[in-house]
Amino acid sequence: MRLTSLDEMSETLGLRLGQGLAEARAIHPSVEVVDENPAADRSLLEAIADWCDRYTPLVAIDGEKGLLLDITGCAHLFGGEELLLNDVMLRLFQMGFDARGAISGWPGLSWAVCRFGHGGVVADRERETIAAPLPVAALRLEQDLVGALRKLGLKRIGDILPLPRAPLARRFGAQVLLRLDQMMGRVEEPISPRRPVPVLSCERRLLEPIRAEEDILHLAGQVALLLLPSLEARGAGGRVFELVLFRVDGKVFRIEAGASQPLREPQRIAALFSERLKAVHDDLDAGFGFEILRLNVLRHEDFRSTQTDFEGQGQQAASLGDFVDRVSARLGCHVLQGVALRQSHVPERASVFLPALDMPAASKRDDLHLGFQIRNRPVRLFRYPERVEAVAEVPDGPPFRFRWRRILHEVLRAEGPERISPEWWLDEEDPGERDYFRLEVRTGQRLWLYRKGHYHQDTAPGWYVQGVFA
Repeated sequence: MRLTSLDEMSETLGLRLGQGLAEARAIHPSVEVVDENPAADRSLLEAIADWCDRYTPLVAIDGEKGLLLDITGCAHLFGGEELLLNDVMLRLFQMGFDARGAISGWPGLSWAVCRFGHGGVVADRERETIAAPLPVAALRLEQDLVGALRKLGLKRIGDILPLPRAPLARRFGAQVLLRLDQMMGRVEEPISPRRPVPVLSCERRLLEPIRAEEDILHLAGQVALLLLPSLEARGAGGRVFELVLFRVDGKVFRIEAGASQPLREPQRIAALFSERLKAVHDDLDAGFGFEILRLNVLRHEDFRSTQTDFEGQGQQAASLGDFVDRVSARLGCHVLQGVALRQSHVPERASVFLPALDMPAASKRDDLHLGFQIRNRPVRLFRYPERVEAVAEVPDGPPFRFRWRRILHEVLRAEGPERISPEWWLDEEDPGERDYFRLEVRTGQRLWLYRKGHYHQDTAPGWYVQGVFA
């Protein structure tokens, strides 16, 4: 067992990372040791990353102990880069964390200054002056490569900067030059945020924290009103919204709600979260209150304004959409489902059940093209075709009689066949063509049967019931 992390007191006692536990206790017998829990450490780092969303939506996790924040265009909201960094460090210190931060134009330089320097804001003209005294380990290189550089006396970044690039690349590889260029700003290094960036976002920072659900919903409606001009300018309405609540102690709650149709109205958006707050009431611990409330639009679609006619058809459509939104927000998105068409000719694969919130908008459903007449399909389609024993005219005639569910049926009328072949682009072991017949039996039932395969000298095709018309 070895030491993986140390506090300041342990460092003053002469302990070091990677040291054996037995050796550490021999040096200081009363040292307090806690088992490492990587899952808990990762969860804590993700919680801090959620908290950092108050400064910028572009937050990335860097390794096991670091975060990268892209604050481009955000620093002026806090009075400048220096004040932003001071605010981050002060709040983390008040929450009990010993953290170090740096701001520069390049992630590699900020990473190095945080871990091997004193932190702070690094100006563009100071990058070489700040980077030169840092050790070569600040280049984010592997340990073997760092050891090889040190053996040749290249212990500082300032020792590498004046060297010719070609011999350096031949001796140590291109990784050294890449990391050096990233630190000096010669090569762009993008940051991959851990969460998708919302399409639109508005927030409200509060002087006094709020705790009551009524206050949260009231502010959600006000923030939704701020989103209205942006949605109108795009000609769009939101389909998926996210309400982010920042608690005073740093805890962040994210509540997501979807809509069956694109929404702009602040009242309806707030009503979505009214149902969601009722559903998550027990899990939403306000604590000492929330100091920041943010409303994000995660997904939007084209918004088409419709005028209500004299018969109230528009009001009925709106009430149906409002019902779907409220029930899905309260009980879950899978409670209400609808049928959507798929690109398949096979009946049991031609449609799929989707949550009502994920169904296309009403304006788009009108454009869907059905490849068959609705009247030619049964009212009830079985989930799985049922095997029957049939006597039919060879080779392509309909059945005369068949036994289904232990009952013998005699056919009075038949229509068909209608041949349906599976998709040619699917690589199936037994695709098989199907010849469908619409049959009326003596008892009055109208069934949809199909023959899979063809009659051969040694084998006979199989007959199946796909559905019933009435």
